[in-house]
Amino acid sequence: MDGNGRWASKRGLPRTAGHSAGEESLADAVRAASKRDVDYLTVFGFSTENWARPRAEVRHILGLHKKLFGRIEELNENNVRVNWIGRPFDEPGSRTPVYVQRAIRNAIEDTAKNTGMVLTVAFDYGSRSELTRAAIQLAKSGADINPENLQKHLYDPSLPPVDVLVRTSGELRISNFLLWQIKSAKIYFTERPWPDFDAIELDAAIALTKN
Repeated sequence: MDGNGRWASKRGLPRTAGHSAGEESLADAVRAASKRDVDYLTVFGFSTENWARPRAEVRHILGLHKKLFGRIEELNENNVRVNWIGRPFDEPGSRTPVYVQRAIRNAIEDTAKNTGMVLTVAFDYGSRSELTRAAIQLAKSGADINPENLQKHLYDPSLPPVDVLVRTSGELRISNFLLWQIKSAKIYFTERPWPDFDAIELDAAIALTKN
């Protein structure tokens, strides 16, 4: 979900305003995807590298994630089940604040009975961290080292392979996101920054699955 800061700068607004607009765009995307019978939508909410951003910006983004996970009524209305991947809260290196942890746990619990789209938010997530952890756990288990067994040690082994990876704001890179899961994915590139991503763009990305 790239381009929030640039979206704001072009309008003479602080970067935090771009992140706020991006959060609303995500809510719109969730509603649109659920109406189009998308089974899984995984979004890169906050990376392991994002902690290096200015403190005020990080604090604002954390508040937006608390708000996102707090949209329980709307999520339930759209039959959306919330999921999360990232560095486990109880493991060394985890930096997710307690209030965000609580919001994540509550959202997962309060939407657990929904049977529609699974919305997975990658928070404090980095694919290299995920794969390194999986490799260490596999080695400790004593099981054969092969792709099938490594898959079992990912943050959420139940997530299916990615069909389409969406890159907004003219970015032509992967950004350490789901490197294991996107091995056969098609990539949808758009020049639009994330706050301007809409249902028309979503439909164009979904169309790639039919080719």
